[in-house]
Formats: sequence, structure tokens, C-alpha cells
Amino acid sequence: MMVRRCWGTGDPLMESYHDLEWGTPVHDNRLLFEHLMLDGFQAGLSWRTILHKRENFRQAFDNFEITKVAAYGAKDVRRLLRDAGIVRNRQKIEAAIGNARAILRLEDEGVSLDELLWSFTGNRTLLSPSARRWDQVRTTCAESDAMSKGLQARGFRFVGRTICYAFMQAVGMVDDHMQGCFRYRPRRAPRV
Repeated sequence: MMVRRCWGTGDPLMESYHDLEWGTPVHDNRLLFEHLMLDGFQAGLSWRTILHKRENFRQAFDNFEITKVAAYGAKDVRRLLRDAGIVRNRQKIEAAIGNARAILRLEDEGVSLDELLWSFTGNRTLLSPSARRWDQVRTTCAESDAMSKGLQARGFRFVGRTICYAFMQAVGMVDDHMQGCFRYRPRRAPRV
């Protein structure tokens, strides 16, 4: 019996990611940082490219341990720029380091990354309008726009509104599974 899914069929890694991760709520700060950074590295590339490099990213960035990445210096940037297993883009690498530092500043204020990020959806998963095709799935929403502005105001980079929306899809802040997908949850009619 063939499983029907929104996307990823035919690529075992993509299938597994879709079936087990994409759209599943995440509240672990390290994993949220990883997803936010990987979505930033995806800018201009396909998710397939990033997903197939994810293990390399984890090795190169000390498993996205926030305090370790925040401590990176010029030597680490040079090391990462030589690493063919990741996306070697200086601006994205420096943004990842700067974003780790921004998270530590948040923590100094007594705010966790989880608390900040989920505050943009009111600490719940938003159900997008039902879609049957990818061209019906939106790429931004008011909440991703607010998240982008809020993160930028706190010194984060590579967190534009489309990146934030893709991140929200990945970590279950938005459920965009399409009709026909085995992970689709029926949307309730809005209350009048």
C-alpha cells in the first residue's frame, strides 16, 4: 500500500523527514536553533539540498549546541568555509554564529528561544487553509512577518518572512499538510 504524502515521495530521506518531523511541534531550544539555521542556509537553495547535508551541518556546527556556536571566532569561520559538506556562504555562516549569540542574550534576559518563537503563534499550531496543490500553500503569514521583524530587532540575521514561514512549517507552528496527505488534519470551519 502506497502512503500518500504532500511531498518527498521517492527520496527516502525526504520521505522520513516529511513523515516524522515536518509539522511536528518542537520545543527543544537546540533543535529550534538547528531548524532556524538550516532554514537560513536554505535561502536560494532547495530543502532537499539542505536535508541531504544536515548531518554534515551537525558535525560542522557542534550539533548546533548554542553556547559552542556562539563562541566561534575567525578560525571557525575559515574552517567552515573550507567544509565542502555544508553550504559555504560566509554571510550565512556568520549569521549562524551571530544568531547563537543573540539566543544567549535572550537567555540573559530570562527568555528562552522556545518562549520567544512560539509566542508568535500564541503557543499553538496554526492550521493553514486547506490546500490540494503546492501552488495553494502560502509562503508567509502575519505571524511569520511578525516573527521576522521581532527576530531582526533582536539581532538575528537570515530570518526573513519566507524563511520564518518555512521554519514555522518545519517545527509545527504551522500545519501545512495538504488534503490527501496521511498527516493532514481536517480544518474546522471558522466560528462566526
